[in-house]
Amino acid sequence: MPLHIYNTMSRKKEEFVPLKRNFARIYTCGLTVYDYMHIGHARTYLFWDVVRRYLKYRGYGVYAIINNTDIDDKNIARANELGISYRLSGDFFTRAFYDDMDALGVRP
Repeated sequence: MPLHIYNTMSRKKEEFVPLKRNFARIYTCGLTVYDYMHIGHARTYLFWDVVRRYLKYRGYGVYAIINNTDIDDKNIARANELGISYRLSGDFFTRAFYDDMDALGVRP
């Protein structure tokens, strides 16, 4: 049974056809790490973890990546608010993000 996904451009369900046979790539925008993750963020990463697990179950190789933005105006403002460097702030909230992901059971 083929996997079907909703294509927002065509506004209909379409069969999933990977660019490379039996291999899928998943890119998920990560946090701008100036604060802790909230439930809306968690929903995104849990969803894509389920998709990744399903594709692996179906025999696909899967390469999944999540980015994090650790320097921008929000990060700098938060670091200034905390009285620490933006690097220290970014490192702290990045670690908190991955700790939360581990607690939710999202695979690295």
